[in-house]
Amino acid sequence: MHIHRRTFLHLAGGAAVLPALSQVAHGQAYPARLVRIVVPFPPGPGIDAIARIIASRLSEIWNTQVIVENRPGAGGNIGSEAVARSEPDGYTMLFHGPGLAVSHHLYERLQYSVADFAPVVLTTMLPNVMVVPSSSTVKSVSEFIALARSGKAMTFGSPGTGTTQHLSGELLKQMATIELTHVPYRGSPQAMTDVIAGRVDCVFTNSGAAVEAIRAGQVRGLAVTSAKRFSPLADLPSISETVTGYDVSTWFALFAPAKTPPAVVRRINADTVSALHDAVVKQKLEQLSAVVAPSTPEELSSLLASELSKWGKVIKEAGIKPE
Repeated sequence: MHIHRRTFLHLAGGAAVLPALSQVAHGQAYPARLVRIVVPFPPGPGIDAIARIIASRLSEIWNTQVIVENRPGAGGNIGSEAVARSEPDGYTMLFHGPGLAVSHHLYERLQYSVADFAPVVLTTMLPNVMVVPSSSTVKSVSEFIALARSGKAMTFGSPGTGTTQHLSGELLKQMATIELTHVPYRGSPQAMTDVIAGRVDCVFTNSGAAVEAIRAGQVRGLAVTSAKRFSPLADLPSISETVTGYDVSTWFALFAPAKTPPAVVRRINADTVSALHDAVVKQKLEQLSAVVAPSTPEELSSLLASELSKWGKVIKEAGIKPE
């Protein structure tokens, strides 16, 4: 059968736009059923609470149920692996943070990799806070560093090995060239109990726990770990004001399985950004000391790459092993 050249070119051009039209259709049709957001940690404050606030607003935007499913275990790896193995259709997503980058370097035999995920959207960021007992003579980061350099045996506590709070202390050790002994706890409450009692010299904790304890006079805040000051604790300097270049923030973001249609990723991104700009959502997140920080998928990809590089070096130099 002979096909005229002009007709052939017309048909070929139509065929070329079919994938693009298919992508648009994917985005427009999504979501058509229940959406599951996996939090790879137990229910409770922090990451779980933030995920539930966002999921609730997305349910309203999409007029469909968006549920948070807790899949804890193995430092977040059980839930992460489950999402990595899920269908790449946007109906199962992972809500995770720096632990996604940290696990890559901390665990030798992971059953997934960061390449198994498509970055969707950064949602929130919050610094950790460096606190000392209220009875401590140390009143600044520079005084803390000077005391550590004087030869005094110093300890710092954190909610557990491999957390951003633990790595905050390890990064300070390396950048300030001081010796500190890490004391891991099974959560922020236990770490805060011991620093209040003066059983450890310092604790790096999440901003939510720190704000209450500092305002109650139970501990003294020395600094926040983010590069800039943190509005809920505006009187506290950042560690970077003493140790140039120091910067640690806890962040939480949505990831989809790799090969999720780009149009679906863009739809989730746009609607999540819209949810984060909602006044009620922002107020609820601020109550958790979380700063709204929406991003594009590309910006989240760059953040993840940066975190992989940063924590790989810190973990290797410190010789950190999982508990």
